[in-house]
Amino acid sequence: MKKHIPLILALFVAFVFLQSLFFKFAEIFSEPADITVYIFSTVGDWIGSLGLPALGEAFTAYGGIVIGSAELIASILILITATRFWGALIGFGIMSGAIFFHVFTPLGLFPYTDLSCLEAGCPQEKALFFMACAVWLICALFVATLFKTVFPSKEVAN
Repeated sequence: MKKHIPLILALFVAFVFLQSLFFKFAEIFSEPADITVYIFSTVGDWIGSLGLPALGEAFTAYGGIVIGSAELIASILILITATRFWGALIGFGIMSGAIFFHVFTPLGLFPYTDLSCLEAGCPQEKALFFMACAVWLICALFVATLFKTVFPSKEVAN
């Protein structure tokens, strides 16, 4: 069983990233998903309020596609044992950003899922933040455990 744990963890990370692509890439094929619009416009507005309006507008318009593309790449890399370190490193970066935006911006831990109702008591997406934390932990574990295999120390013989 211990032999299969890394694969199970990699499958979980890939599942979380891949299932979110339906929302992030929805605008390419049809209408953008409400939750994606809300998340990226809220964070984009926050970035704009920091005196970076062009970056905020770009994040609102293209953030979902850029981050979704990075998640797709991370998913592929993390599923291949030889490239798992690199997939985990990308995933760690993505999830560090996601957690930062959930904690330190108006997005909040639990964004709204029904955009016609943005008040207290409205439906909220509670799984996103917890999945981000789980993926962050798994990616950190992979990076920490695989670092020496990717970057072996070169000890000098005396």
